[in-house]
Amino acid sequence: MLLNYIKIAWKVLLRHPFYTFITLFGISLTLTVLMVLTSFLDHLIGSHYPENKRDRTLYIMQMRLQDSSRTSNSSGPMSFKFLTDYAKTLKTPERVTITTFINSSNAYVGSQKIKLNTKFTDADFWQVTDFDFLEGKPYNEQNIANGDNVAVITDDLKKQYFENTAEPVVGKDIEIETIHYKIIGVVKASPVTRPFTYADVFFPYTTPKSNYQATGMRGGYVAMILGKNKADLPAIQEEFKSHIDRIPLPGIQDGFKYSVLEVKSVPYLENFLGPLMEGNAGLRTIFFGVITFVLFMLMGLPAINLVNINVSRIMERASEIGIRKAFGAPVRTLVWQFIVENIFITLIGGTIALGLTLIVIRLINTSGMIAYADLTINLNVFIISLIVCLIFGLLSGVLPALRMSKLNIAEALKS
Repeated sequence: MLLNYIKIAWKVLLRHPFYTFITLFGISLTLTVLMVLTSFLDHLIGSHYPENKRDRTLYIMQMRLQDSSRTSNSSGPMSFKFLTDYAKTLKTPERVTITTFINSSNAYVGSQKIKLNTKFTDADFWQVTDFDFLEGKPYNEQNIANGDNVAVITDDLKKQYFENTAEPVVGKDIEIETIHYKIIGVVKASPVTRPFTYADVFFPYTTPKSNYQATGMRGGYVAMILGKNKADLPAIQEEFKSHIDRIPLPGIQDGFKYSVLEVKSVPYLENFLGPLMEGNAGLRTIFFGVITFVLFMLMGLPAINLVNINVSRIMERASEIGIRKAFGAPVRTLVWQFIVENIFITLIGGTIALGLTLIVIRLINTSGMIAYADLTINLNVFIISLIVCLIFGLLSGVLPALRMSKLNIAEALKS
């Protein structure tokens, strides 16, 4: 029976090419936007190069200090010493790395200035992340203990700084902010949308200008905590919280008197949504209002338009419906038939949208709009897109099918 419904749907599509074009155009355009958006969200929060272990990693991004009246706040990254004392000492994790966010520097090739994003890290950074080394190797604890002026650069910086990119550059000198560094490795670059790992140049934290000797709690460093497996994350969070709870209160930091100190180790997404979710109610209302509006524009309006088209298409088949009702076809069977037909049409539109999405993603990845972008359609994106297709098919098919089921047999046969 299902196969018969699909055959009927195909013949109906061929019967009215113009309606078919309008229907498939609306479906494919809408689903293309949704698939690209899904791929982008997956690119932002999913486990991808070089943070392939994101599903078992906790992030420490900021410290929040609050006064006793809870009216003034101070928040930001922490010092290397603070994270060494309270994160590096954890026993449960497999590994903990301390790194800066993104710093800015300049290098020169002749008179041409190259703007660089730089990052200071410890040696564990290369174990927590999964960078692909195209040349050489990462710096290690020995380099850090010796205070070696070494650097790991990206393949893109190699192309900008050196004339002959075919030659290996490990062991060569690179001058950044009048300081000379020996290149120890070359890695494939990380996308700019991954601030914990994005940079053009990586230095050991003992190299100049890292400010790792700061003795206060605040500074320019963040941390990533790698669990042995995903199940260990709650235990790691509890252990880290117990370390933070031992900090005496109240206290003074950079002249700010605080009585509340909060530092969280949380999954990646919560790092960025956490401040929003914990903010004032008005900000949360605006955020969810915008999300609702965007979803309505992306799915609601196209679904409404498609409902109108489907109603017109179904009403053209009123005589067919009347005959089938006259011969005893139950309403449930007729409704099910038109829903199946609509889902079939939606899946055709989804197939077209998949091809268009691949083209759009390729254009985004090669355009340079997002540095080192690597948007993909992986299994997660495909499954979500398939679910969206089915929901879209149901949303735009149920109402016309129900309207059809209410047709009077005599009126249907007259049309």
